[in-house]
Amino acid sequence: MIPLLHRLNEAEIPLCLFFNRMSHVQLINRFFATISRLGDGIFWYVLMLILPPLYGVQGLEAALHMLLTSTVVLGVYKLLKTNTHRIRPFHYDEKIFQNVPALDQFSFPSGHTMHAVSFSIVLLSYFPQFAWLVIPFTFFVALSRVVLGLHYPSDVIAGVLLGTFLAIISLTLT
Repeated sequence: MIPLLHRLNEAEIPLCLFFNRMSHVQLINRFFATISRLGDGIFWYVLMLILPPLYGVQGLEAALHMLLTSTVVLGVYKLLKTNTHRIRPFHYDEKIFQNVPALDQFSFPSGHTMHAVSFSIVLLSYFPQFAWLVIPFTFFVALSRVVLGLHYPSDVIAGVLLGTFLAIISLTLT
């Protein structure tokens, strides 16, 4: 798997450059930098904190389920990051502008995307009325990772697939 990821670097650089060019517009850059920062966890932690006061025991159950799922997601994410060693696009091609600091050294998979997708799926299984909020936010978190020069599209796709898989497993076990 590792050699495949490294071979993909060259193939994905044109897409990375295309999306990264968007960030040269100051308003777009600020928007995606803010989304990315909120996707560091702030958005999700605030949601988890407001669920119990809004929905009582069911809100607490949802928040704890999100927290437990995110712990598993974090473990899988760290295991993959430390074993694949895929360099980030801005390290691979000097034309890619890194707009925000990376939280770690390697790019595969996108942890922001994994978390956003898994949080969204778990939350929506309890409270589908949050779809209007979390679906667009999750989409923009995933897109921000490529626009900001931090991830290749395949990192984000892997994040979507892994986040979905882990959330479904989590829901199946409850």
